[in-house]
Amino acid sequence: MPKNITKSGKLKARDLERAIYQEFKANARKQLNPKQLLRKLKVKNSKDSVQAALDKLVATGKVKVSDNYRYQLNGSSAQKRSSTFAEGRVDMTRSGAAYIIMDGEASDIFVPQGRLGNAQDGDKVRVRYWTPGGRRKPEGEVSEVLERSVTHFVGTLNIHEKYAEVVVDGPGGKILSVAVHRAELIGGKDKEKVVVKILDWEENRYGQISGQITAVLGEPGSSDIEMQAILINNGFQITFPDEVLAESEALPGEITPQEINIRRDMREVTTFTIDPLTAKDFDDALSIQHLENGKIEVGVHIADVSHYVKPGSALDQEAADRTTSVYLVDRVCPMLPERISNELCSLRPHEDKLTFSAVFEFDPKSFKVTDRWFGRTVIHSDRRFTYEEAQEVLDTGEGDFVDELDLLDRIADKLRKRRFKEGSIDFNTNEVRFKLDDNGKPLSVYIKDRIDTNMLIEDFMLLANREVAGFIKKKEERLKQNIPFVYRVHDEPDMDKVAELAKFAAALGYDMDLSSPKSVTKSYNKLLAKADEDPMVKMLSPIAIRTMAKAVYTTENIGHYGLGFENYSHFTSPIRRYADVLVHRLLAKNLEKGSLFKANAEKLEELCKHISSQERKAVTAERESIKYKQTEYMLDNVGEEFDGVINGLADFGVFIELVENFVEGMIPYDKMDENYDLSAGKLFITGRKSGKKLKMGDLVRVRIEDVDLERRRIDMSLVEVLKVHGDPERKKDGGGRRKSRRRKDKE
Repeated sequence: MPKNITKSGKLKARDLERAIYQEFKANARKQLNPKQLLRKLKVKNSKDSVQAALDKLVATGKVKVSDNYRYQLNGSSAQKRSSTFAEGRVDMTRSGAAYIIMDGEASDIFVPQGRLGNAQDGDKVRVRYWTPGGRRKPEGEVSEVLERSVTHFVGTLNIHEKYAEVVVDGPGGKILSVAVHRAELIGGKDKEKVVVKILDWEENRYGQISGQITAVLGEPGSSDIEMQAILINNGFQITFPDEVLAESEALPGEITPQEINIRRDMREVTTFTIDPLTAKDFDDALSIQHLENGKIEVGVHIADVSHYVKPGSALDQEAADRTTSVYLVDRVCPMLPERISNELCSLRPHEDKLTFSAVFEFDPKSFKVTDRWFGRTVIHSDRRFTYEEAQEVLDTGEGDFVDELDLLDRIADKLRKRRFKEGSIDFNTNEVRFKLDDNGKPLSVYIKDRIDTNMLIEDFMLLANREVAGFIKKKEERLKQNIPFVYRVHDEPDMDKVAELAKFAAALGYDMDLSSPKSVTKSYNKLLAKADEDPMVKMLSPIAIRTMAKAVYTTENIGHYGLGFENYSHFTSPIRRYADVLVHRLLAKNLEKGSLFKANAEKLEELCKHISSQERKAVTAERESIKYKQTEYMLDNVGEEFDGVINGLADFGVFIELVENFVEGMIPYDKMDENYDLSAGKLFITGRKSGKKLKMGDLVRVRIEDVDLERRRIDMSLVEVLKVHGDPERKKDGGGRRKSRRRKDKE
């Protein structure tokens, strides 16, 4: 039986692929089919999972397929493949070291900063690796960069007497020095921020790489330039090419009678949108009506982006390259031009709009789905609600469409309860928001409220996404054919990481049951539910999320562990996610009775990898923008004191989250009240003199020592330990809680 098998008897996708490959290597001359492999491996994965793993092994040349659909080790490939080299993507840590993530391999390869060469975060690399004596996990060094993740960077232009360079700050404090021609500065002045394109990554004798300035942003220091820099340095362009804009402007705004005739006309059905106050692109709407058969019909209507964005067009190529909209604190970098996102495809009230819909019939008593329909429609939204406006209607029982909203809320509540009963995990983490002035300067920091109407929309979107994936899966089973599709999958958690989480939880007085994946799910939900009652436990939420595998896009359907769904896709946000555009296209071609459309599985999987990679970059950019604004908010608070909670321990210091404004900073160990030793599992620190232990969740008083906006770092010092979690007797001197001495303009 293979290693790494889970309690459910299944192997994770990467482990399954590796186990199959090892089986073929051990039986190099044998030909095996998926059923035989399942018997040999003694695992409970589905036949489809084995088939998907085989398809990947064939695509990478490790395994070959015979005419009778049996598989065998590809001997010629095996001879060429060196056991000491591998290919993967760079996943860089904030220290500057990295892990090389490889498809189909159980272990990632650790590469220290000094052995990365000029590889950057997200690059595809070839790496030589080995396992050091006495260790289980491999280490390596980058031997070649195969594909660059980012080619444009924002940096500071330095003009010298005989040469010019652009200095770019990289991850982990790494500096890139990019030589540019003095004759090609396009108006850039000394110390201004510019965009530079890397032309050659090989260093010259002065340790510089070669580049070309493509845009001048201006003098450094403004929030606007910093936000642009975050986008560009993460690989996102802040403008659209002229041909893309021209193509979007040329799209017709009128909906022809012929187009309406080939769609299901739902303009007479009560329909409305519910979105954030600041939203401009309304990409989903809900409709509701009572049918003559006594059932309740709910329509989930999604902007029909694929009607306007055709495969192979300039618009499509740009969207496929970007793959996602990026949401920074003060701006959106859209996937599609405004003409599409805010006009043609935005489901604005009192306008006819083209949509792709998932329409469900519900039993009026049980609120169970009894029938579903998918297809292209035309709708007419009667009302645009903000989340708060819709919530007020629900709370007061008065206002527009009060009965419809109430019924939708009750159905959504039933869907939610059913979902959690079936194994969904409630990762309700804090979302930091800012109130900004006209210049983008943060005036206050707050946590976004999660109200019933947020969850109402969320549950109907989850239903549509789940049912769309389920439709394709059922069609595959009915036709006994593999239909390449874009799934959103989430693997089971890494049990080693879960065990570490359990230690943290135990230190705070909470036990987790790790006996099976189901019990782990229940333990997660119990722990996260306690976070609302105990703010200290809330510190565990980010750690709990880090134990999870990252959700990704792939053609291999392994289910979604976090949601507890066997089948899941993304169908509901095609204005801001390219994966949804692909899902619309693939679904549309498989809806006709008797139809069977099979995309090129290998090309689709490559596109899925690109989309997942872009999504990770977008998340990084969004986090960097939040960190920048938090640091900017604290500029005027040097020397002031705040209450904070310990939310992380590291070799170099203690991470603190301020209670009042959720800003995170760090106390270096030399700014603590005495010398401390960090425990082996980084669960607590122990004072050498006093013997006191501090751990996650403990309440402390800190002083802001330094705020470095350029490095987005806030340094603190420890003033006093206020309360050790789990010790009700320990209180600060004088009782009560001191308020921070904040300036009045921060109130």
